[in-house]
Amino acid sequence: MGNRRKGREVALQTLYSLEYFDSESDISPRDTSSVFYEKLLEITNNKNIKSDSQIFEFAEKILIHLLENIDKIDKIIEKNTKNWSFNKIAFLDKSILRIGVYELLFTDTAPPIIINEAIEISKKYCSESSGKFINGILNAVVEGQNENKT
Repeated sequence: MGNRRKGREVALQTLYSLEYFDSESDISPRDTSSVFYEKLLEITNNKNIKSDSQIFEFAEKILIHLLENIDKIDKIIEKNTKNWSFNKIAFLDKSILRIGVYELLFTDTAPPIIINEAIEISKKYCSESSGKFINGILNAVVEGQNENKT
């Protein structure tokens, strides 16, 4: 498994831990950027990942930009979830979608790579049906981007 996949997984685990942090405090999901670094350090320390490694740096970059743009990212996910309430999406699925949409919008990584990575990560952490669900939404986001270019 490559460093970027590991970085995405660390970002996913950090987002997941922030969800539990949010439920135990008065901090809203939009304000978690103030504490994400602490959670990121905790997770990477448990995995013996150094803070100067490529894995840490990639996960940190994802989290910084994702949390800065979470409202925009969530709106795009919600727009592309037909017949499904955004609030009813399983949190791990939603987190993988957030990472995927962040990468689609703000990185130069090719969409097929982003989508494949999201599906592979969902196979490891989510339900059997999650991969198809995530694939469908991320493909819809890509199609929407392509339509906006023409």
